[in-house]
Amino acid sequence: MNKVYGSAKEALDGLLFDGMLIAAGGFGLCGIPELLIAAIREAGTKNLTVASNNAGVDGFGLGVLLETRQVKKMISSYVGENAEFMRQYLSGELELEFNPQGTLAERMRAGGAGIPGFYTATGVGTVIAEGKEHHDFDGKTYILERGIVADLAIVKAWKADPSGNLVFRKTARNFNVPAATCGRACVVEVEEIVPLGSLDPDTIHLPGIYVHRIVKGPHEKRIEQRTVRKREAV
Repeated sequence: MNKVYGSAKEALDGLLFDGMLIAAGGFGLCGIPELLIAAIREAGTKNLTVASNNAGVDGFGLGVLLETRQVKKMISSYVGENAEFMRQYLSGELELEFNPQGTLAERMRAGGAGIPGFYTATGVGTVIAEGKEHHDFDGKTYILERGIVADLAIVKAWKADPSGNLVFRKTARNFNVPAATCGRACVVEVEEIVPLGSLDPDTIHLPGIYVHRIVKGPHEKRIEQRTVRKREAV
């Protein structure tokens, strides 16, 4: 089966529909599937629920889908650098389900592993726990969190072979692995496609069994916060 497609638009063909749940990899602007996000914007798919650590920044990453009002709900940990995300949430235009980062990552991992739910102490006694089942284990209270199973996972990797075995580059791995595993369909964009058999099996971060479609393309890879040291006086 050929998993390699010529463009992000082609790789998403037949997978998008209004009201779907998308799991998106990335952390800030690090390791985000920017080509696939742009293709979703172009497709005009609306009423989306997106599970992602955050929503990029204004004008880039998932932020472009907020600008076009294609997202109705975010499942996220951090509003952060995106002013439009914050504005839509505070004005009631956008639903937001806050999740601690570790909980969100585990919800994705659990969904990908076929685990419908798990108990965690994170969030107990806060607004995170409101409306959730509580249970005591060994004298300590935990809340039930549900695993996430998405209609589509969109992720960004460094290298792939034609079978979809993936290698991520350093911190760009972030949420990409759990996001990829929890999608009923997983589309990945990569910087490089290498020959089958050229990847050392011990270096593969995600086996190709999870990956359905691959697209290669140029990436802008913006820096979210550029910080430099002031030049010292001579």
